[in-house]
Amino acid sequence: MNTIFSTLRKFWHGLGSFPARSLSAKVLLLTILFVMLAEVVIFVPSVANFRKNWLNERLGAAQIAAIAAERRTIPAELEEKLLTNARVHAVAIKKNGMRRLVLQPKTMPGPMPHYDLSKCSFLWDLIPDALSAFFSSRDRLIRVSGAPNMIDGSMVEVVVDEKPLIKAMHKYALNILLLSLVIAVIAASLIFLSLNRILIRPMKNITRNIVHFSENPEDQSRFITPSGRIDEVGTTEESLLSLEKELAEMLQQKSRLASLGLAVSKINHDLRNMLSSAQLISDHLGTVDNPTVQRMTPRLISSLDRAIRLCGNTLKYGKSAEITPQRRPFPLLPLVNEVLESLGLEQNGIAFSKVIDSELTINADRDQIFRVISNLTRNAALALNTQRESGEVLPDQQKILIRASQKGNATKIYIEDNGPGIPEKVRQDLFKAFQTSGNSEGTGLGLAISDELVRAHGGTIELQDKSELTSFVVSLPG
Repeated sequence: MNTIFSTLRKFWHGLGSFPARSLSAKVLLLTILFVMLAEVVIFVPSVANFRKNWLNERLGAAQIAAIAAERRTIPAELEEKLLTNARVHAVAIKKNGMRRLVLQPKTMPGPMPHYDLSKCSFLWDLIPDALSAFFSSRDRLIRVSGAPNMIDGSMVEVVVDEKPLIKAMHKYALNILLLSLVIAVIAASLIFLSLNRILIRPMKNITRNIVHFSENPEDQSRFITPSGRIDEVGTTEESLLSLEKELAEMLQQKSRLASLGLAVSKINHDLRNMLSSAQLISDHLGTVDNPTVQRMTPRLISSLDRAIRLCGNTLKYGKSAEITPQRRPFPLLPLVNEVLESLGLEQNGIAFSKVIDSELTINADRDQIFRVISNLTRNAALALNTQRESGEVLPDQQKILIRASQKGNATKIYIEDNGPGIPEKVRQDLFKAFQTSGNSEGTGLGLAISDELVRAHGGTIELQDKSELTSFVVSLPG
């Protein structure tokens, strides 16, 4: 069976070099091939059945000649004429274990093959003998026995020439071949016309539409027009139409966003220059000996710093593409200590603690992991500052905890704080750009950049729900 499928597979691939490479031509050729294969399956037993019927006809004719010869004595000339009409060389009757020669030729033949049709209860028992005779060119006599019309248990045994049988089988095979070709062409044509109308023509239309649409995906006039069919072809057309609409809308949106991004980058550049000038002026305000100015200047400077940082982060996120992580083993604890020093959390009255084994080593890009932990820690600090400035009831002590665990080569880093938590409405888009988690000083880019860096390492960032802590979990593979 595997050989058959392998042959058909090679034949199918071979059709690719056929002059007519269309699907229609392949279907037509395959249909003719399969019909011919079906005819071959039918042909073999039909040839065996033809041989059996031919031999039974000889036995029946010999039986009639034997009955005529038994009833009265006939001259030798008439006996030979009976044998000639029956197209046999000799006839014998076997009854009750006794064998009696009724009609005999002038010269008795020697040993010859014997075929007993009474012992062939199934057609496939005759197939080997039929195939052997069909492909044979020999000229010989064979002995055949059977009981075509005997009701008394006797059998007829004849000697016949095999050559006329072989010629009759060849003629029969030729007729079957011609008939099979006619049936194959008619069946293939009907099947081809049906498949062409039901399947191939719609597939050609779908293929033509895909090629036409790909030339200008934003042109809505190139959308496919569904035929309204309720089968798989109709489902494919509807799905393709939906896909084309979605792709066209996406391309139009990207085009608008690209234009908008270009405009924003130009505005951003000029805005940063203006903010920088305003920042220089605000620095001079700090030297003015006025209580009101002294009280308002730090807030003004802080607001300007946030505005400049937002402009810088926006341009950086829109233009930069993060480089591929350069993985190297390094201890995690010194990296966390650097994050603590760079953020200066102790000066803000926030307790910072860490539970990290000094021997814990991870294989990652050190600079990128530094940015990830720094962004998450800064977000936690901003959340705690927002909570303090809003006048909410604070816990006994605002704290940030960084801990890590390792199982095999996989590492999990937890950044936790006891701040106000993440509002439910922003959790779904938490890792998208410019989606802040609720604090007033965030730019909405820290989590998006961190998620991008961690995914480049093959890891994930998740927000875990806890009753008292906001916990971000960074999972890094080994």
